[in-house]
Amino acid sequence: MFETGTRARAVIGSFAFFLVAPAVVAGVVPFALVGWTMQPPLLGTPGTRVAGIVVVTAGLACLLDCFARFALEGRGTPAPVAQTETLVASGLYRFVRNPMYACVLTMVAGQALLFGQVWLFAYAGVLLVAFHLFVQFYEEPQLRRRFGGSYETYCRHVGRWWPRRTPWRGSGRSAS
Repeated sequence: MFETGTRARAVIGSFAFFLVAPAVVAGVVPFALVGWTMQPPLLGTPGTRVAGIVVVTAGLACLLDCFARFALEGRGTPAPVAQTETLVASGLYRFVRNPMYACVLTMVAGQALLFGQVWLFAYAGVLLVAFHLFVQFYEEPQLRRRFGGSYETYCRHVGRWWPRRTPWRGSGRSAS
């Protein structure tokens, strides 16, 4: 187990990063783009609003789980300046390597459904390209250097964006 001070710093750091990154990308920017104003339901189907609520809620719940895993299991944050001490490969990370990004995209798409704002789908597309480039050219090389063989093994078994049908049964956490 790790000391209480390390856990507290990781939780506080993760919360701060949550407010700086996903809250801005999935909350402030969509609000700036469309003002969260209701337009007619997409495809004229009122059920899309309910679907939007479900999708946003699921995305947020999964994102919070990922942040908690980084703080409590990885003993760090998703922020590049305060990385985890261990490779987190549990929870949603057993299905896909980048669930936080997928959660943010899910939340933006859910808002598009909820508010009937097709522009938010375009924004999600721009985010997807930006996330992919960041992951491929910065994040993955950093993780390879930091965690070496354990990250390589993880990459061989868990896809970057396309989730596995069954959870990867490798180690839940790998030491650095």
